[in-house]
Amino acid sequence: MKKVIGHEKIIASLDNSIKNQTLSHAYLLIGEDGIGKSVIASNLAIKILGKEEEKEYADIIHYRNIKKGMGVNEIRELIEEINKKPFEGEKKVIIIYKTEKMTQQAQNAFLKTIEEPPKGVHIILLCENSEAILDTMKSRCQIHKLNMLTEEEIRQYINENYKMLKEEEIKVIVSFSGGIPGRIDKYLNDDSFNNMRNLGFNILKDSNCKDMEYVVKYELEILKFKDKYEDLFTIMLSFIRDIMVYKETGNEDIVINKDKIESVSYMSREVSFTKLNRLVNVINDTKYSLDRNANAAMTLDVMLLNILEV
Repeated sequence: MKKVIGHEKIIASLDNSIKNQTLSHAYLLIGEDGIGKSVIASNLAIKILGKEEEKEYADIIHYRNIKKGMGVNEIRELIEEINKKPFEGEKKVIIIYKTEKMTQQAQNAFLKTIEEPPKGVHIILLCENSEAILDTMKSRCQIHKLNMLTEEEIRQYINENYKMLKEEEIKVIVSFSGGIPGRIDKYLNDDSFNNMRNLGFNILKDSNCKDMEYVVKYELEILKFKDKYEDLFTIMLSFIRDIMVYKETGNEDIVINKDKIESVSYMSREVSFTKLNRLVNVINDTKYSLDRNANAAMTLDVMLLNILEV
């Protein structure tokens, strides 16, 4: 099984439930993307089946087909899968990713199954935003909230997975991670993620140009990252946060994106707090619209126009 750094109390609680045969029929693991939810869930599922080796098991179902606005019809298909008998033993585990993407109607349709799954079936729900989960769903689950890792734990993760990094690189990555190990993997291994970081910063850096070509140029660039808009907005908000704190304190040590410190310093001199706060509002409004299935191209156009106007 994969090693998990951090979250010791949660893991110990889950292990004790298996040891004492007090497993819940449903678990809800809450935490940021990359915090370790899926690894903990997969390890728990393997232990529930009484296995030790990390591999694919027929009785561990990873349900990743969660899209925005997942409705009742999709839930019925999921319930049908849950009601199938285990293939190999007497137990079966269903791991459902991005549960917050279910509509309220879908969650209501899932309540009975969550409360009384078939004998031997355990359901593990993963979500980033618990506010999107109905209280009636939460009340039927054992809930565990995963917190950010400490700097010591993040350094341990880096040491075990990326031994060749120099201390200066480690300082940048520790700061950028924000206590989330998955961000380290993206930063070091995912070229598209770093392209997205550059795009997010350039959108902000060029926002004073007052040129309508800005909208055309960046809309096309953003559309290349379809289904990753949330990551892009998170990146942009982290840059704005850096600009604001550096503008106020002049302290490089508390800047997250240390590899962009020269640009952060420049923008802190050129952009007012008022504009920075308005940029935050524009991005959050855009996230809200896209979460409610607004037309992506039109919503992004509006965002870019609003950025030019603030």
